[in-house]
Amino acid sequence: MIEFLDIYPWALPLIIFLGRVCDVSLSTLRIIFVSKGEKKFAASVGFLEVFIWVVVISQVLTRAHDLISFLAYAGGFAAGTYCGLYIEERIGIGFILYRVFTLESGPELVRRLHDAGHGATLTHGEGSISEIDIVEAAVSRKEGRKVEKIIRDFDPESFFLVEDLRAKQRGIFMKKK
Repeated sequence: MIEFLDIYPWALPLIIFLGRVCDVSLSTLRIIFVSKGEKKFAASVGFLEVFIWVVVISQVLTRAHDLISFLAYAGGFAAGTYCGLYIEERIGIGFILYRVFTLESGPELVRRLHDAGHGATLTHGEGSISEIDIVEAAVSRKEGRKVEKIIRDFDPESFFLVEDLRAKQRGIFMKKK
């Protein structure tokens, strides 16, 4: 690799940038796996992350002596953070809880969620203005956008919260296809 970099010095900033994108993307995923309790995935991803980081940082410390290499390092960090979050959003690891506060018919929203294959629980509450229905549904993160569409189609004025869940037990969840 050293001879290659002597012949093509412009390649070092590119390698540094791409290495940082990879290692920071993996770092972002590792943190998410840790927060979800996925020990084996977190450890495997952590190994790859550190291996890439060691290779990149060794090149930065021994061969990079210009501002462009340092900017490539910082730019790779920023781009890697973005890429890691994008990847995590696409693979949708874990579950989220929707808590919907609506003035409309809560039983109707529960029915719509059930028809879409999601479990939901209805409770009644006292809001600051009137009585409200509160509907809660725990769904996989991959199904989050579909659930939000159901909620918005049902009641565009509803207020809802989305919480990240670390774990779930039992209940009604869509079967994997």
